[in-house]
Amino acid sequence: MSLVFSRPRSLKPAIFHYCPGCGHSIIHRLTAEVIDELGIRERTIGVPPAGCAVLAYFYFDVDMTEAPHGRGAAVATGIKRLQPDRIVFSYQGDGDLAAIGTAETIHAANRGERVTTIFVNNACYGMTGGQMAPTTLLGMHSTTTPGGRSALAHGSPIQICELLKVFDGVAYLERTAVDSPKNILRTKKAIRRAFQAQMEDRGFSLVEILSPCPTNWKKSPIESMRWIGQVMSKHFPLGVVKDFESATTSPDAGAAGGAGGSPGPSGPAAAPAASESDDAA
Repeated sequence: MSLVFSRPRSLKPAIFHYCPGCGHSIIHRLTAEVIDELGIRERTIGVPPAGCAVLAYFYFDVDMTEAPHGRGAAVATGIKRLQPDRIVFSYQGDGDLAAIGTAETIHAANRGERVTTIFVNNACYGMTGGQMAPTTLLGMHSTTTPGGRSALAHGSPIQICELLKVFDGVAYLERTAVDSPKNILRTKKAIRRAFQAQMEDRGFSLVEILSPCPTNWKKSPIESMRWIGQVMSKHFPLGVVKDFESATTSPDAGAAGGAGGSPGPSGPAAAPAASESDDAA
């Protein structure tokens, strides 16, 4: 009898602590499957965040190094520069990456650090009780915006992929979701592509994943999945934002400056691909 489904070798036989309906467990498994399939487990180093996934080292069966809050990109950079033969990834939430870690993220991307970031966007600070995050949608209620997020008072949600795509050092950006089987498969493909960008020495890579947080959204798991597709993805449109191969076919690649940049020790990354996003409602 042939084996068709099993626990990934890169995932420990541990029970997840995440809330029912949380997307972290799905994303953990997808990441572990990609590590196994690429045959890089013995040389992969992960950097878990402060936040709901702070205990990711209990689940990933690879070397893991904890980072201070928001400093995932900085810690990953240090590891990769000291051990350039390793495959290094940070696993970060939106409060960790897009608020406290904005500076570290932007500058690692601009330098074209050869690291991969798994960015989990659930539109709130999850572990600390559902406060407003930089990704919280306009009008969305949270413990710190009980009347709903206001553009005038709080600014608009930050679109990290669109923010980073302008940097020559960025090789690959894609936004996906884990709200349906189809999108889960697309997320796995994107994670694999991001790791490949690092393995091919292309530059910085990041996958932004829209993930449900039923506990803080005050919704059931099914309602949370539907909300991602019906509401959240309207402001955070899914798709490839930048790909290191697109510059070879894009007529605007040269004008974008990618051919002349020098983001890292191995030369330029690709120029940004064209991308459109919807404004917040």
